[in-house]
Amino acid sequence: MLYRKLPKGEEKISILGIGTSSIQASGEKEIEEIVTAAIENGINFFDMASSEAKPFAAYGQAMAGVRDKVYFQIHFGANYETGTYGWTTNLDTVKRSVDWQLKALRTNYIDFGFIHCIDESADLHEVEKAGIIRYIEELKGQGVVRHIGLSSHTPKLVNEVLDMGILDMLMFSINPAYDYAGGSEPNYAADSYAVGSVEERMNLYRRCETDGVGISVMKAFSGGQLLNAKTSPFGKALTEYQCIQYVLDKPGVLTALTGVRNKADLDKILGFCHASPEEKDYSILGSFAPQDADGKCVYCNHCQPCPAGLDIGLINKYYDLANAGDALAKSHYENLAVKADACVQCGHCNKRCPFHVDQMNRMQEIDSWFCG
Repeated sequence: MLYRKLPKGEEKISILGIGTSSIQASGEKEIEEIVTAAIENGINFFDMASSEAKPFAAYGQAMAGVRDKVYFQIHFGANYETGTYGWTTNLDTVKRSVDWQLKALRTNYIDFGFIHCIDESADLHEVEKAGIIRYIEELKGQGVVRHIGLSSHTPKLVNEVLDMGILDMLMFSINPAYDYAGGSEPNYAADSYAVGSVEERMNLYRRCETDGVGISVMKAFSGGQLLNAKTSPFGKALTEYQCIQYVLDKPGVLTALTGVRNKADLDKILGFCHASPEEKDYSILGSFAPQDADGKCVYCNHCQPCPAGLDIGLINKYYDLANAGDALAKSHYENLAVKADACVQCGHCNKRCPFHVDQMNRMQEIDSWFCG
């Protein structure tokens, strides 16, 4: 296992980390075995934005004797009171949720306390007004939180928080499709909160590296979409190792958070450490022409601006991820200020889409799916 040092700290973080969005597919005993095996093979970084409450106790059991050797990302805004994931900006609820997570994980400190899933400026203003950021800063002052982080999918919003000068870590979605999808014309996305252009995203990665903010990567496989030719926006499948190497080559990136459902998935991911350069080579991306994505939304937001205020790229992304089995994506969609049902069917997006996606029908499909 290789490790990368946190710029604003002494922590050495494994280049492979584990996310919890899929691990609840296993029983608690197997989750404990998976986490134990991950640690034994050198993985020391674990994100705890789970779609269910179930993994927490298993993680706590597995790490009872090695807490000082692992790092947790705990999300201030992820709520598990019902047993499944919920998003909240209520400070009292946040406090109860964090206390519950600490008890379940059998720890009294948080390595990385994250401002959770902020994708729109309205969300940022809400968590500021609620006092959540101030609360995390207070805990850091007390030594309960060691570092402050942010999870987000949108470059413009991330830059707003970076300007505040409080971050040591960013959890951000990076993969070949998201970077490719943005195109090379940043003016199209200048006023949106979308995935962003290639230039916008690369500038964000470089800024993080310059500012000493590490990046932990989510959605390295785009919720599994990139691993299947039928769901890949390129019409061609990539491998796990190509996707992992792709994100690790980006400026500022410390670790790729991979979702595992079972021990077999973990073994597959660990194989990256011993894979040949040829197995990790993602140069095939250079052969993917724009027409490979024809008819598929790749979240570029070239269709913007929408007169109804829809973030078309982000709406499509949450829909595709939810269809791919990402339980958190549905909740993220529900928290959008403007949803697919606000589409006025003006056709502006269809005329501007470089990939010929019928977004008017797509919005109807998405609204029906989430409301059905």
